[in-house]
Amino acid sequence: MNLRLAFAIESARFASSFGAFPSPTHCRSDHFFLLFSISYLIKRRIPILPLVIRSGSDLTSFMYHNKRLVVVLGFLFNSLFHFCHADPGQPCSKTSSYVGFQSQFTMVQHQLRGAFTIIDDCSFSVSQFDMLSGSDVHWLGALAPDFGNLTDGFIISDHKLNETYKNTSFVVRLYKNMTWDRIRVLSVWDLPTASDFGHIILANESALSPGLAPSPSDNDTTLEEGKNLTFTAPTMFDNCKVLSKNYRIRWSLSIKNNFIDIGLEAATGIQNYMAFGWAQLDSDADLMQEADVAVAGFTEEGKPFADDFFITKYSECTINKDGSAFGVCPDTIYEGSDPVGLVNNTKLIYGHRRDGVSFVRYRRPLVSVDKKYDLPVSHTANMTVIWALGLMRPPDTIRPYYLPQYHGGPKMVTYGHLVLNVSEQVNDCLGPLDAEDKEDQDLIIADANVPLVVTTGPAMHYPNPPNPSKVLYINKKEAPVLRVERGVPVKLSVQAGHDVALYITSDLIGGNATLRNKTETIYAGGPEAEGVLASPMELVWQPDRNTPDQVYYQSLYQQKMGWRVQVVDGGLSDMYNNSVVLDDQQVTFFWTLAKDSISIAARGEKKSGYIAIGFGSGMVNSYAYVGWVDESSKGHVNTYWIDGKDAFSVHPTNENLTDIRFKSENGIITFEFTRPFKPTCSHNDQPECKNIIDPTSPLKVIWAMGTKWSDKHLSEKNMHSVTSNRPVRVLLMRGSAEAEQDLRPVLAVHGFMMFLAWGILLPGGILAARYLKHVKGDGWYQIHVYLQYSGLAIVLLGLLFAVAELRGLYVSSLHVKFGLTAIFLACGQPVNAFMRPKKPVNGEEVSSKRLIWEYFHIIIGRCAIIVGVAALFSGLKHLRDRYGSEDLHGYNGALIVWFLILLLIVMYLEYQEKQRRRDRIFGRSNWVLGNLEEEDSVDLLSPTRAAQKDVQQSGRMEVQLEPLNRS
Repeated sequence: MNLRLAFAIESARFASSFGAFPSPTHCRSDHFFLLFSISYLIKRRIPILPLVIRSGSDLTSFMYHNKRLVVVLGFLFNSLFHFCHADPGQPCSKTSSYVGFQSQFTMVQHQLRGAFTIIDDCSFSVSQFDMLSGSDVHWLGALAPDFGNLTDGFIISDHKLNETYKNTSFVVRLYKNMTWDRIRVLSVWDLPTASDFGHIILANESALSPGLAPSPSDNDTTLEEGKNLTFTAPTMFDNCKVLSKNYRIRWSLSIKNNFIDIGLEAATGIQNYMAFGWAQLDSDADLMQEADVAVAGFTEEGKPFADDFFITKYSECTINKDGSAFGVCPDTIYEGSDPVGLVNNTKLIYGHRRDGVSFVRYRRPLVSVDKKYDLPVSHTANMTVIWALGLMRPPDTIRPYYLPQYHGGPKMVTYGHLVLNVSEQVNDCLGPLDAEDKEDQDLIIADANVPLVVTTGPAMHYPNPPNPSKVLYINKKEAPVLRVERGVPVKLSVQAGHDVALYITSDLIGGNATLRNKTETIYAGGPEAEGVLASPMELVWQPDRNTPDQVYYQSLYQQKMGWRVQVVDGGLSDMYNNSVVLDDQQVTFFWTLAKDSISIAARGEKKSGYIAIGFGSGMVNSYAYVGWVDESSKGHVNTYWIDGKDAFSVHPTNENLTDIRFKSENGIITFEFTRPFKPTCSHNDQPECKNIIDPTSPLKVIWAMGTKWSDKHLSEKNMHSVTSNRPVRVLLMRGSAEAEQDLRPVLAVHGFMMFLAWGILLPGGILAARYLKHVKGDGWYQIHVYLQYSGLAIVLLGLLFAVAELRGLYVSSLHVKFGLTAIFLACGQPVNAFMRPKKPVNGEEVSSKRLIWEYFHIIIGRCAIIVGVAALFSGLKHLRDRYGSEDLHGYNGALIVWFLILLLIVMYLEYQEKQRRRDRIFGRSNWVLGNLEEEDSVDLLSPTRAAQKDVQQSGRMEVQLEPLNRS
């Protein structure tokens, strides 16, 4: 007898003999198999050690006959039992009416199948269990298998199923307070995705209700053998044979009833067929000629089919003008319609598509009444069978059948043959089929110019059951996969009804994750995103470079109505606002400015092992960003400060980069990151603290490529193989770039005009007002006014030149702040002069308004000059940082010398002015009698002003006028 089959039988007896199993939560299936196998061999009095130690030596015989081995064997048996059952617990009763209930799991997802038996009131056993792994899978109890009851279900055991199971058997113990009366549906449930992988509906004579109990299928051979197995999706068979890596055949034989149930199972596309059948006994050369095969698959509506075919020629089915057919054709095409099923005697029983795997179960007679197109199947003979996988041709008006096309592909992958005896027990299918592409949903690719229509409709093939009866449709497709591109706006015309509010979320289930005490990120939509056909609501969503690769469109008010959104990189030019090609056109530089940060991408235009971009005039004293691939093909993005030309001068830094992404396609490297304009540093002595980006100033960018990089110890092998010849100045605000060159003429004119104004004209006007008042007449005033207005006009003209050249006025730099402040003060002087109070006549007191105005006018003028000079020096520094020209150091020195000369001139004139004041005080000047006009040359800020006035008044008091004696 087959040992695995004997194990299944013995396991049930073993369980019954113990009454109940303790909890086997951590027991492996191979331990159980060994345990029950030992029990089976002992009861059958089969020598054990010769089965384990297959050796012909005398030592084996000696050990077998040694009585101590009995003790050792007992010790091992006891240890194994306690290893699987660390917590034996108390024996469990068998009072429930469900005890002894058997069924098969209904496969829903993850290729779950297996047999289920209730052992007692506390536990159940599972055998021949297959399942692809999930995230956090538990045993869940519910009252009914519908969406509402399953989502409100309850966990019944601490046993978890977070692995892939391959024909495994085990026992599960319920929680202490759990009874079978509370469980009507037993589900294998994945908590994070709220997914039902498969379930059992419990039913017996006492608990049977019309709404819950499934009808036992008359298609199951084991049921007809007398076992009380019940199921709704018959996926279990007695035998399984691997045909290829992605194709299997399962079968159960019923000799008594003259039929064989066959299950075809393949990890293939939904548009592909599965074929299996018997070849003629005497077909040695061409096995397909006159072969009797069944072709199974799924229609365009997703419904399974299985048809009886007969092969008359190795070609696609062709119908002649006279109505005759040849090739791989259905039996009914040869004989016309078949209303009674005498020709097409392949009967479809069940079929489904799960996880990218097609499964179709059908039944055919061993010996058919159709002797012309059906071959007899001998259940005892070794017969040749053929099989194939390939694309199907959909029906048309001439051929109303799904017809197989040429399978193509290599032998034993898409087609083959073998010798099979259906009576022999075969089970070499270890574990479930795991398809590479598990997605069957329709794919819709969003177009920026065409809106997507979002409606609701009945749930027919929702990809993540259980689900509500109404789900979202996009462009009349049920819950399709939506593919969008970063940087490309997506227009959604929401017409799903006022009770469905569409939103784009990070949560797989939707329905407002906060109601489940979960967190989610909402990228678009919300309560306002609802509409109807007569009044649709247009929702525009533009994914950006920070949008995850996978999000979901869902309803805000109902869970699991929508499905996945694939977010792909359609192109960096769509994801970033600006891009330029760097020097030598080997690297493309992309960027997008935000309020306080910049997102950057760099893409090489040739194959390389790493690509680096740097901020600086050259490699030395630059900040570098390196994207590279390690030996395990994993991508990295590192930051460095380079202060030399050897490998030891490359120092890693810790810049706070975010949203890092790396991609290498056929050796073409692309990396992306986001960084703040001004790094956040805990210690200002770190090199990266000085890596500040001013968006108003050109960013000097260089690049390099090489074959290999490392994050550990760099050497000469990591040096670049190609690099830029010169930096490119990237104008971040303008979205353009310019090659490194000398000082631009317009900016040079701007600087000269500002020097002419703030270094010559405006200071000259102030000097004229202060030191030329002793000159008779109003010449000093004319010189003062003409120089001030000329200087102010040149300042405004120079400002316009700079704004036009830089295409904007940006106040982030220190130079611009100084310059605008100086211009503001200078423009205020003419307004101030226009509002000056009236000058007092001879002998009148100076009014307080006049005095305040004079103070204000002089202070503002002098402050404007000081700030203007600071703007000149900061402008030279700004140009030096921008262009890196050594000539600017000379300009800076010349400007310092000029203002030193100007300072000496002022000191000399101030000395002369003090001499004139001293002469006036002692009467050596202005001696003309009656010239009492107030001198404007008196310094308003000088403390001697009051003393001078007193002297003048005292002099007037001492003057005596006497008549002349003309006698």
